[in-house]
Amino acid sequence: MIYLDHNATSPLLPHAREAILAVLDATGNASSVHMPGRGARSRIEQAREMVARLVDTRSSNIIFTGGGSEANALALRGAVAGAFKAEDRITRIFISAIEHESVRANAQALSQAVAGISLTEIPVCSSGMVDVDVFRFQLTQGKGRALISIMAANNETGVIQPIEDLIAIARKECGNEALIHVDAAQFVGRLPVSFDALLADYMTVSAHKFGGPQGVGALVIRDGAPLEPFSVGAQEMGRRGGTENVLAIVGFGAAAEEIFMETNDVEQSRILRDGFEAKLKVFAPDVTIFGEDVDRLPNTSNFALPGLAAETALIALDLDGIALSSGAACSSGKVRLSHVLGAMGVDESLARGGLRVSIGPSNEQNDIDVVLSAIKRLVEPKAQLNVAAA
Repeated sequence: MIYLDHNATSPLLPHAREAILAVLDATGNASSVHMPGRGARSRIEQAREMVARLVDTRSSNIIFTGGGSEANALALRGAVAGAFKAEDRITRIFISAIEHESVRANAQALSQAVAGISLTEIPVCSSGMVDVDVFRFQLTQGKGRALISIMAANNETGVIQPIEDLIAIARKECGNEALIHVDAAQFVGRLPVSFDALLADYMTVSAHKFGGPQGVGALVIRDGAPLEPFSVGAQEMGRRGGTENVLAIVGFGAAAEEIFMETNDVEQSRILRDGFEAKLKVFAPDVTIFGEDVDRLPNTSNFALPGLAAETALIALDLDGIALSSGAACSSGKVRLSHVLGAMGVDESLARGGLRVSIGPSNEQNDIDVVLSAIKRLVEPKAQLNVAAA
């Protein structure tokens, strides 16, 4: 199987696998004071240090969660509940139109369940970038403390948002009392990031997006940022109750350490991605590459070929032993169009053909060549039919 769906989940890195196996038979609850318990606690804190180093912050700012979606939910719900005092409560939530469903759903639920909270969706341009001018204008409409959630890089298109600029605008228009959450699930592990320099209040990290195990993530939180846990307990410094998943956390830390030490994968992914797109254009000049003209994750290409439905392509490629992804999700036999491409104003017929190649450390040039050959076989019959019809 040629696997090119790393934005969905990336296979375990060797160091993470070794670290998990090394503690597989270890016992002990990290909340216990005996030796096995202290051993579990030590492993968790070592992992916390590794994750903190990867995102350039203090380890005390790291809250381990059950994944990126939980971290997103904790940021939004925890901020609203933590700032519920009358003098500083959140009355406005802003999210971009291309956010992950875990942000969209939680923001919508909060606006419906908590009296006095309004929800505003920030539009994006056809490139997939947040419309900065509209965002600035939206912030000036209305009063009250704002909670703003914008992803660092989109999971479907790979488009990177100008987070530093957006945060600066939010601080200028809303003051320091505004709370800013950055969903960096796709960004961390692929490009360098400094949470402390970013001046955000919360940031989401997901282990399995860069070679850690599934089912573990982290919410990075600035000192003093309001946060009320929705799972109450003594664990994670009282910010996320429940016995810690030591195996997953250890794997998370090991993956963070391996990524931190690696220097070549970013450029290698970019070379493979750019080469893929250049060769794709040779035999499919009518291809549309979404977000092509703006900064994107170096490993991501989201494209569509007129007349080629994503479902058809994915089935054919899967039969060829190739795993890609689509911007459209199938549910109960029906196709739900990508809200990301829809927000970008992509025509529905073209959006139905959206395909995503997302490259990881395990991929080589031969993988790209095989995929290109398979796509070319899908395109050529259509081209031949058009010639015959003419």
